[in-house]
Amino acid sequence: MRWSRGWSVLVVAFVALNLLAQYFGQLRGDGGLDHYATLPVPPAGRGAGRHGAYASFTVPGTVVTAIVGCGLFGLPLTHLWVLAAVIPLAGAALAGLGAALGLLAPRPELATLLGQMGMSAALLLGVLPADRMPTVLQYARDLLPSTYGVEAFARTFDPDPDWAVVALDLAVCAGVGVASLAVATWAYRRAAVR
Repeated sequence: MRWSRGWSVLVVAFVALNLLAQYFGQLRGDGGLDHYATLPVPPAGRGAGRHGAYASFTVPGTVVTAIVGCGLFGLPLTHLWVLAAVIPLAGAALAGLGAALGLLAPRPELATLLGQMGMSAALLLGVLPADRMPTVLQYARDLLPSTYGVEAFARTFDPDPDWAVVALDLAVCAGVGVASLAVATWAYRRAAVR
């Protein structure tokens, strides 16, 4: 059952982390950042606009994956509304990370590699049971923002969900999202002046 929840959040990880890392890596590699630097919009606004556009692509895939997963595993559809919070919060956290990887990587190929590795980590660490992982991987799992999106979504399938813990997981996603978008903005400014 955990796979259905992890796969739903993987859709967000694929677009937000992997594709944004590739996009910004390519943009940096071919000089496209010069064009963005001429726009009369603050760097944070440019980054947030791009992150938001990419995040919107994840909504149909995430919802369909969640519905199909619930059907395959006989899970109720009652609390799928929580995806309305999981998608933007986990998406923001992963989008900032993906953009930072793309902007800080020295070559576009390396940005693509880092994005794909991050997406794979989001899948494996998000869906495998934490108590069966080595201690090092448990710490890595705790550092990955998508884990908290998976956990928030997974807890809603409990017979009596603990909504305070769900809210805490979503708050962690929000906090990491703010931090990762700040790092992405810094990385954008750093790459744009070169």
